[in-house]
Amino acid sequence: MAVSKSRRHFLKKGALAAAAVGSLAAACQPAVGPQKANFAISSTKKYRWLLVTTWPPKFPVLGEGLELMAKWIETASAGRMKIKVMGAGELIPPLECFDAVSQGAAQMASGVSYYWSGKLPAAQFFAAIPFGMNAQQMNAWIVNGGGLKLWEELYAPYDLLPMPGGNTGVQMGGWFRKEINSMADLRGLKMRMPGLGGKVLAKAGGTVVLVPGNELYTNLERGVIDATEWIGPYHDYKMGFYNVAKYYYYPGWHEPGPMLEMIVNKSKFEALPLDLQEIIRTAVYRLSYWTLGEFEAKNNFYLRKMIREEGVQLRQYPSDVLKKLKIYADEVVAEVTAQDPMSKKVYDSFLAFRKDIKSWAEVTETVFYRDLL
Repeated sequence: MAVSKSRRHFLKKGALAAAAVGSLAAACQPAVGPQKANFAISSTKKYRWLLVTTWPPKFPVLGEGLELMAKWIETASAGRMKIKVMGAGELIPPLECFDAVSQGAAQMASGVSYYWSGKLPAAQFFAAIPFGMNAQQMNAWIVNGGGLKLWEELYAPYDLLPMPGGNTGVQMGGWFRKEINSMADLRGLKMRMPGLGGKVLAKAGGTVVLVPGNELYTNLERGVIDATEWIGPYHDYKMGFYNVAKYYYYPGWHEPGPMLEMIVNKSKFEALPLDLQEIIRTAVYRLSYWTLGEFEAKNNFYLRKMIREEGVQLRQYPSDVLKKLKIYADEVVAEVTAQDPMSKKVYDSFLAFRKDIKSWAEVTETVFYRDLL
């Protein structure tokens, strides 16, 4: 078809204008290095992941929070990413979650890093250190003070990416069938207490008994153990410990701010589109915030309930007992860090941060709790 002179002039001007717009758009784009980030989003590709846990199925707060997180991820991804949560023992035994995710049998796991201390002694320092930092301070160290970088370094050889997965807040000191009036009362005491706290108890002359959560009540009732720590009033009430041990001690010197963890298979995570990676990270951080809030909201109510309705005797550890346990705790940490260079590297970071943040706390929260409440 023949094109008129005026028509050719119009097309030429249009082509020049389009070229100019294209040049302007290109000039406005940020510079991209040799390795370009892939922001392409496929609305059709679906991802189905498996999350295994060290918690019993549908466990209050901890299991409930994981179900919420899975819903948040599914909603934010418009259904492209779905995560199935499996409680402890439903697919993977609770203490095999680390290996399951490392080997790719599952893509994610929720637990506490001191469960892997037999494999990685330094792991327990990201969970709880006796007489260490509270939840707020642990969050600050891990997220903003260099702790997470060390955590990632520790897990990298196992193709794992750790993320802070929540915090229970200060735990209680435990349930006892008899009163603790002096260090002599800890000698020979059979108690369930994992992690570094258990090593401290052993130094004090106690016997550490590692019992699965679903066996704690029966063992305490039958005298297989004389005492147990668990989490805090909300969960302890649900477990019914007040029926078999009336003395409820505080504070939880062994776990003042225990950090929970989310571990992700690093290779599988990095193979995801970037938007899904960020959705997962954001949901895990939301879970972390929600978990601590849920514990804080529930614990005081159930503590009062047990005291008023169940006759629980609330007791504070004697100050001389706490001072002696603190000495033992320092000895335990010194022994662990002397034997494992990575433990020393992690603890040195923890210690330096705690020293700084303690100075800040002394002119803020310490005064507030002591003089203003």
